[in-house]
Amino acid sequence: MDITMLTNRLEEIDTYKRFGKVDRVVGLLIEARGPEVRIGEVCYIHTNLNNNKIMAEVIGFYEEKVLLMPYTSVQNIAAGCLVESTKKSLTINVGRSLIGKVIDSTGELLDKSNLPKGLKDYPTEQSPPNPLTRPRIKEIIPVGVKAIDTMLTVGRGQRIGIFAGSGVGKSTLMGMIARNSEADLNVIALIGERGREVKEFIEKELGSEGLKKSIVVVATSDQSALMRIKGAYTATAISEYFRDLGYEVNLMMDSVTRVAMAQREIGLAVGEPPTTKGYTPSVFALLPSLLERTGTSSNGTITAFYTVLVDGDDMNEPIADTTRGILDGHFILDRKLAEKGQFPAINVLQSVSRVMVNIVDEPSLQIVQQAKNILATYQDNEELIQIGAYKRGTNPVVDNAIQLQPKIMNFLKQGIDESTNREQAIQQLQNILNGSASS
Repeated sequence: MDITMLTNRLEEIDTYKRFGKVDRVVGLLIEARGPEVRIGEVCYIHTNLNNNKIMAEVIGFYEEKVLLMPYTSVQNIAAGCLVESTKKSLTINVGRSLIGKVIDSTGELLDKSNLPKGLKDYPTEQSPPNPLTRPRIKEIIPVGVKAIDTMLTVGRGQRIGIFAGSGVGKSTLMGMIARNSEADLNVIALIGERGREVKEFIEKELGSEGLKKSIVVVATSDQSALMRIKGAYTATAISEYFRDLGYEVNLMMDSVTRVAMAQREIGLAVGEPPTTKGYTPSVFALLPSLLERTGTSSNGTITAFYTVLVDGDDMNEPIADTTRGILDGHFILDRKLAEKGQFPAINVLQSVSRVMVNIVDEPSLQIVQQAKNILATYQDNEELIQIGAYKRGTNPVVDNAIQLQPKIMNFLKQGIDESTNREQAIQQLQNILNGSASS
């Protein structure tokens, strides 16, 4: 670097620190006079209590005032506290030595220990890739769950929504995928979870083997709305970092609904008008910008599984409907199946993998379609069968469905600790169908 370039670079450096002052605090919102900042910039609020500083983010402006929201609680913030600009958005430390760790939304280790060495700064907010630079999805990624690998095959770089009400087995299914999938790395975001469930998921659902190839990002329900949103952005940024290194990454986020609820809190705080079911317009802008960041790239892939907590089991509520329109497929977990002891409780007739026809060979597709036809036939005639109004011999197609449906449903069951091979599972399904034809 010559002396002219060095001089120009030094002239560009701003050596001043800019401060503002807290004017008032309203609910979750902090209003300050100054400093000169932009949307998304991180600021420090000096509380004058043991030189403590609270991180906050600029989320808007109103009548020449800066609107900030803290990453933690607003406790100890008083009128007149200094607001210091950092001139940059939130960045996290990321690298290979982070694998096997549990972190919070700002990238710090959850057990309060020091971060490992060798990490690099990485911004949490990125733009989605250019659509023309995304390779098509052409490869299958086995996830070790029979119902998915056979009936709803997932491709590398596909984005799937797991839709269910509370207590139907979303977290357990995610743990199975994390342990059994052939991906190089899992990035798991637990957003808005109960504090009790975090350790339970890590130790029980994920297990020590699953944690060895995972990075877990945690933002519990008691944390601020901003921390919950940043948890989703942090997990996505970590996935993008490893995708750019050539990794095949699984991103699992539980749940998108709680991210949307957090954004609704922020939107209402800054004065956005509530629309459908109280969700603000910024919620429906956030979802595509977040979900479109995953998928394929020229270097690697992010196969994403997003759980959607369906309010009152209504699959057409606003967040479920919007998310389903953005993603490349959806798995519906059925409470009725769960109550019958079917696990995973995936309703394969209501679920769809939109790229399956492009990545699965024709013989396997025919086997799957035949099995779905049998399940659909049984479902259409279930009431008649259950009350004894259907007489065997009336319709050979229905007779075949009565004989085969229990076998197929039993085939789709899987123990939590059980892992399966996709090719073997397809063969088992074919044997069930062939057995029915010959009998």
